[in-house]
Amino acid sequence: TGAITGVVKVQTADELFAAAIIDFIDYLHERSLADTTIDSYQRDLRGFTAFVISRGCDAPEKLEPEHIIAYLASEKQHGKSASTIGRKASSIRGFCRFLFMERRQDKDISQNTQTPKRQRPLPQVLSQEEMDKLLALPDTSTVAGCRDRAMLEMMYGCGLRVSELISITVHDINFELGYLRCRGKGSKERIIPVGSFALDAVNDYLSHARGKLLKNKHTQELFLNRLGDKLSRSGFWRILDGYGRKLGYDIHPHTIRHSAATHMMENGADLRVVQEFLGHSDIMTTQIYTHLSRGELKQIYNEYHPRAKMKGKQ
Repeated sequence: TGAITGVVKVQTADELFAAAIIDFIDYLHERSLADTTIDSYQRDLRGFTAFVISRGCDAPEKLEPEHIIAYLASEKQHGKSASTIGRKASSIRGFCRFLFMERRQDKDISQNTQTPKRQRPLPQVLSQEEMDKLLALPDTSTVAGCRDRAMLEMMYGCGLRVSELISITVHDINFELGYLRCRGKGSKERIIPVGSFALDAVNDYLSHARGKLLKNKHTQELFLNRLGDKLSRSGFWRILDGYGRKLGYDIHPHTIRHSAATHMMENGADLRVVQEFLGHSDIMTTQIYTHLSRGELKQIYNEYHPRAKMKGKQ
């Protein structure tokens, strides 16, 4: 009788990199990173690994610093912004650190790679008058308008991210004490005060609109779409875009959050308070709002400082 010989299947480069990415994603889940962050890592790494495979790298263990440099240079040549390249570089660095930690690499090959400096743009902000006009747009005599008014009041009143807004459940708002339990980035929870305008709008929505949207379904999410399901990020974007067009502005969800923080700063709120309000782990992130009132500062300076006026002009 002949001996039975086992056949060892040789994995392709695609399979090897895909398996390494899966292991890395499992590691990120163990660290309790937000799903949106993990999805971003996954997309970035798929693009990177496809690039290096096309250039002959057939295993994660064979990655070199030159692969990272070439990929980022290629992204720049294709017109990607510095912020996009910076984000992709961050994903690659995390992956390479993981490979080193798992001893699939002798060293962290990403340690000394240079990436373009990210310039943080000043966020778009509506004035308090413009914000009042936006909040007044929804027709609260309709089911959709009643819901939209409640969403806009909550987002502005609590300085919420869109992901935080659509994740609110009917049990997260304490109407008696006036606060919201909010789940932010990295599944961190914070308690946010809720003003009377937002509380009244949500009360109105719960009394007259949510039940009509819910129909016979059972869900705990506060804000629902017309089918009675949880409203999605893209669904809220479309709703906000419609109101923005009526105002003649291109408004993004973060515009409302930025406006809430800026208006607090303009009215004298302490930076640390705004940091806590927004759920920023680093006060340097909140610091950007101090730059948004510089136009007002310049106007006051020009009016009152004796050395402000240009020579030859009275």
